[in-house]
Amino acid sequence: MSADERAGQLLMVGLGSGTSRTSLDALVARRHLGGVILLGGWTAGLDAVRATTRHLAGLASTADTAGLGLLLAADQEGGAVQQLRGDGFSRMPSARVQDQGSPAGLTADATRWAAQLRAAGINVNLAPVADTVPTSIGRANGPIGQYDRQYSSNPDRVSRMVSAFIAGMRAGGVAATVKHFPGIGRITGNTDVTARGITDGTTTVNDPYLEPFRTGIQDGVELVMVGSAIYSRIDAGTNAVFSKAIVTDLLRDRLSYDGVAITDDVGAARAVAAVPVGERATRFIEAGGDITLTARPSTVPAMHDAITTKARTDPAFARQVAAATTRVVDLKLRMGLAHCP
Repeated sequence: MSADERAGQLLMVGLGSGTSRTSLDALVARRHLGGVILLGGWTAGLDAVRATTRHLAGLASTADTAGLGLLLAADQEGGAVQQLRGDGFSRMPSARVQDQGSPAGLTADATRWAAQLRAAGINVNLAPVADTVPTSIGRANGPIGQYDRQYSSNPDRVSRMVSAFIAGMRAGGVAATVKHFPGIGRITGNTDVTARGITDGTTTVNDPYLEPFRTGIQDGVELVMVGSAIYSRIDAGTNAVFSKAIVTDLLRDRLSYDGVAITDDVGAARAVAAVPVGERATRFIEAGGDITLTARPSTVPAMHDAITTKARTDPAFARQVAAATTRVVDLKLRMGLAHCP
């Protein structure tokens, strides 16, 4: 793979529901992109989504994507966060409601939901949520508790349901993602819309709230999404996505995760707005991460250029890019999106 191709595999870009399915064609080709996420609420049903994903999957080619298929993702958690709706998609209850049933029941439901995603051409679900919101915060937690996105306030219960959801996704042929590492249940601000109230002063490297993530990793979850909150007792003043102490020392070394790490959105998120666009990608890779997710296609050129430029001048960074690309390609091999010659 060329340097440009390696950089492209480390980027995932958003396609809005009101946008033409062809709007990313030139960007995928020129920047050799490895993935697309459907954003904005797709409500026209399975057939409409399938028409879009069929087109996107057809963009993969030897010339444009190094012969690698695209990761085609959606946020399909349930409740307030279900991007794909309409005919062909079950109405998914929130995680709090999912938690009222048994783990076996959730696995059965998730298997059905995954089959629907697969039929729509989606191969990655950016779910389940592994965050634990303590009862002392509850709905004051802006990103999770306010929307009932957490399974429980008990991390052991969250672990069981996370495991059950992952099992269902796998049975239905869809890669799962635990998020938002190392947990955004103890903050009040939503990192998507504010840089205030996003510092967690409680979580440590051996915190019990890490258990749902550990469970997902032990279950072989395909991706881990790193959040943009700040953890003063782990790496004060640094957003998790840019923290080596969190991505490498905690996630990869302490929790023994050797799979693909992806950012939460860092294209439009207010939590990282002060960081130059290109650096959002390079700093994540330097921290030990792999795929930078951006909701804004306009940010892709700066991110891609930053990765390739830094790789040319910094041998250590170039080795990190190579390692990250290897993890992505390995995932695609396991998903049938790449083939060894």
